[in-house]
Amino acid sequence: MTLTKESFHRALPPPSVVAKADMDSTREKEALLQSVTRTGAAVPRKRAVGRLVMHSMAMFGREFCYAVEAAFVTPVLLSVGLPKNLYSLVWLISPILGFVLQPVVGSASDHCTCSWGRRRPYILGLGIIMLLGMALYLNGDVMISAFIGERDNQRTWAIVITMLGVVLFDFAADFIDGPIKAYLFDVCSHQDKEKGLHYHALFTGLGGALGYLTGAMDWGQTVLGYSLASEFQVIFLFAALVFLICLTVHLRSIPEVPLRFENEETTFLLESYKYSSVEEDIKNSYLKSTRTEIKAAAKQGKRAVTSRTRDQRQMTPKSLLKTLLSMPSHYRYLCVSHLFGWMAFLSNMLFFTDFMGQVVYQGSPYAPHNSTLYLTYKTGVEVGCWGLCINAISSSVYSYLQKILLPYIGLKGLYFIGYLLFGLGTGLIGLFPNVYSTLALCSLFGVMSSTLYTVPFHLIAEYHREEESLKLQDGEQAGERGRGKGIDCAALTCMVQLAQIILGVGLGLLVSVAGSAVTVISASMVALIGCCFVAFCVRYME
Repeated sequence: MTLTKESFHRALPPPSVVAKADMDSTREKEALLQSVTRTGAAVPRKRAVGRLVMHSMAMFGREFCYAVEAAFVTPVLLSVGLPKNLYSLVWLISPILGFVLQPVVGSASDHCTCSWGRRRPYILGLGIIMLLGMALYLNGDVMISAFIGERDNQRTWAIVITMLGVVLFDFAADFIDGPIKAYLFDVCSHQDKEKGLHYHALFTGLGGALGYLTGAMDWGQTVLGYSLASEFQVIFLFAALVFLICLTVHLRSIPEVPLRFENEETTFLLESYKYSSVEEDIKNSYLKSTRTEIKAAAKQGKRAVTSRTRDQRQMTPKSLLKTLLSMPSHYRYLCVSHLFGWMAFLSNMLFFTDFMGQVVYQGSPYAPHNSTLYLTYKTGVEVGCWGLCINAISSSVYSYLQKILLPYIGLKGLYFIGYLLFGLGTGLIGLFPNVYSTLALCSLFGVMSSTLYTVPFHLIAEYHREEESLKLQDGEQAGERGRGKGIDCAALTCMVQLAQIILGVGLGLLVSVAGSAVTVISASMVALIGCCFVAFCVRYME
């Protein structure tokens, strides 16, 4: 669309309509235009609660599938006959890929020129990979049995397909968090970012609770269980349906303004105001009196976009590594604290159902499937799912309590309490592996989960807000910076993959030697170390 001088004047209303223009609306437009003129980019307008809830549905679907994986991946891998020496390999391949590629994709999404937006194409692609991985690891055994008749080959290929499914799912599920957070930061004001992060944590907990509840039910005795080959297929059917619905709602939640590089100067303005009704401005004759300022803002925005284009062309792997290493020290300290948190959390969660089956219930996954030991182990796994369901529910409740506690104890207090309670809770579970006390202490897992999904990203938003303010004070454009929100969120999310790499190398060996009990003790120790780091090293905004 081209805004010519003739079409502009033809669109102007008669003088009688101009006299009736609403003054409150005019003042609002003036404030928005002033922000556009100063920064070179339109400030995102206030989002309705419904839109933020729709945006959070991706976290609901992702966590639902994550809960299914956490509950069943260890039993599935053991049931197909995965050798112990390959167990650590499963947890290493995906995080290594994610750790290497996450910053690259984060930087690429900062400069994506797709007409659909910068983040949503990546979210859609990763969502499809999640579904593919989940289909393979939950149905791999059945799929191989249908195509291969020889028993020895069946076992080998079932292990390969199941491992491939776990790797693909973990890779995409971990990867997708960065674009989702960057998408939220792109389209929301600072106040809406805070609300959005709380809704993300709330729906993360709800999705996890429903996922663990699904895993805790005995689907083999239902109509669907008899109709399909196994209960794993029933669970896949539910998980795939939930995730597809949630992903669709998320992608339709808040429109993105596409990043343009070769447009006329007025196109920048029209894209920025696309969802704020330029036509309403014309009808109110607002543009007539501010045409000069609008053109100046459009030119300034175009220069900012052109600057980002040059950054994109120069963003080689070498320059990307240089950008990451040149991050301010408070970003790096935040990443380290996030690493401690995820190492502790994953150390406990990845082996929790196995811990319940082997340590608490004294069963064995290696016993014959019709033996008492195996049935006891399976019962422990199902009770572990209920424990993880308690964790997810407490995560949702605590995400709501965070909003109440934040004015009193601040982000530092929330961060410290999350690590401390988790460290104490897992320590007690490891020392006293009782069914009822373990289930009660599972509520503390949710405190840690909600903390990891909200507080670090709150701090990222605060850091960005401070940087934008400093640039405005120095008379620079807000868009002129070496890093975007995408790469900063990606660097933080990379700590999840790095935690998995460390656990895959060290914890798998410890489990094979000392059993599942070592996982909760390790989680407690790492969380308490992280508690000290959070208290003394992380920078908090006053």
